[in-house]
Amino acid sequence: MTMATLSIIVLAVLLAATLIPGFDLGLGALAAAFLLGLAAGVPTNDVTAFFPADFFVLIVGVTALFAVAQLNGTLDWLLDLLLRLAGGRLVLIALAPFAIGAVLTAAGTLPAAATAIVSPIALGFAARYRISPMIAAVLGVTGIISGLLSPLAVYGVTARELGTKLDLGLPGSAPVTFLVGGLLAGLVVCAGCLAVGRLNGGIPRGRAATPADSPAPPSSTTAPASPASDPTPAFSPGPAPAFSPASAPDPAPASDPVPASDPVPASDATAGTASTVGARTATADLADSSDRADPAAPAAGAQRPGARAFTLLCMAAVVILSVGFDMNVGYLGLTAALILQLAFRLPLGAIVSRIPWNVVLLIGGLLTYVGLMQHLGAFKQISELLGVAGSPLLSLLVLCYVAGITSFAASSIAVFATVMPLLPPLVAAGVSPVGGVLALALASVLVDLNPLGITGGLILGAAEPSARSRLFRQLLIYGLISIVVAPVLTWAAFGWW
Repeated sequence: MTMATLSIIVLAVLLAATLIPGFDLGLGALAAAFLLGLAAGVPTNDVTAFFPADFFVLIVGVTALFAVAQLNGTLDWLLDLLLRLAGGRLVLIALAPFAIGAVLTAAGTLPAAATAIVSPIALGFAARYRISPMIAAVLGVTGIISGLLSPLAVYGVTARELGTKLDLGLPGSAPVTFLVGGLLAGLVVCAGCLAVGRLNGGIPRGRAATPADSPAPPSSTTAPASPASDPTPAFSPGPAPAFSPASAPDPAPASDPVPASDPVPASDATAGTASTVGARTATADLADSSDRADPAAPAAGAQRPGARAFTLLCMAAVVILSVGFDMNVGYLGLTAALILQLAFRLPLGAIVSRIPWNVVLLIGGLLTYVGLMQHLGAFKQISELLGVAGSPLLSLLVLCYVAGITSFAASSIAVFATVMPLLPPLVAAGVSPVGGVLALALASVLVDLNPLGITGGLILGAAEPSARSRLFRQLLIYGLISIVVAPVLTWAAFGWW
């Protein structure tokens, strides 16, 4: 057995081990790289050189800027603005989680953190406005996926940097094309979800009362309307129209998605087991990334005059300089975060604690191992096995299915970073580099809405306890169907771009 073949087997074992509760893929990949390097006679310094220092700067810089925006209240202001624009229209209320998720991830929020924010909003809306929990979940997660390929998002940064490192020949317009492709895919799924919701009653028709149009308190001569006479209840003025993560109805807090005191009914043992596994994974991820702001921290930053405007200006400058002038977005984000932290005297520890060090470890460890695999010739061997003679496009389809099936239970960003090195031979054979990256990225993330991972655990935890058992089955069916449908659709839609 060659070292290249052994490295492939070890990678498969690492991905399968992610199903074990408590296993860290980043740590496992670093240890595997060290041991495999010893076995292959690769010096330890050479193995260490495979660590992606540029990715470290990128992820830390982007998430530090997002942490500042969260601490000084800019993020809450953006969420409130989007939700006020929905007014009392139930269709727009159903769409609000989609828009919030897209804005969050496009601004650089990690998918797990965005899901933690969007889940209680989407499922809270579902409970309050009688929207189907499944439709609310699909719309929220699809919005998150729509913004994942933004130039500031981890997937967008990963796609651009890996494309450069692998010499795919991406054009200068690739970051914008990636964003447009992600938005188009999200809008198509959103439109289909809305159509189904309106047809089967998952999204009620009509309007709900908002603070702007709620009637004055009834006088002694005015009888209140009977609930039975109004199919769409008029909800009392309060936090619902001006939503924020802190005020979102949260039947089960995101820090404990499926609490022990409120298990899934015993009649659905499979659902209970899988959702608990997903919840544990989600809890660990959220504990490490510290995506929930300290309640006292945002208030201090938000009270400073001009904090919101200056933060938005810095974020816009990062986008313009990184996209328009090809400057390093990681260093730009770090610089902007430092300026904002000093200008408004935000607590440095709160910013550092919100950097997702577990994701830094995951990507750093995995790409170190992938670099060693490339050095050993493993990806050349895999390309030969997956290749369809005379048809690079069909080879891309096979690669999309590999990404989709593996992402069902493993980390999507890890799978995407792993399959990207298989793309250069296909590009050399005639596949569009932009289309290939888009197809692989979307095939990896469109299967994320299933109850076996972080996303599913957060969704189930935010749902009403009485709805969790049914929602688990719906998410599982949706996830299994997406494994079959998503790869071929992304390949057909974007493979030729």
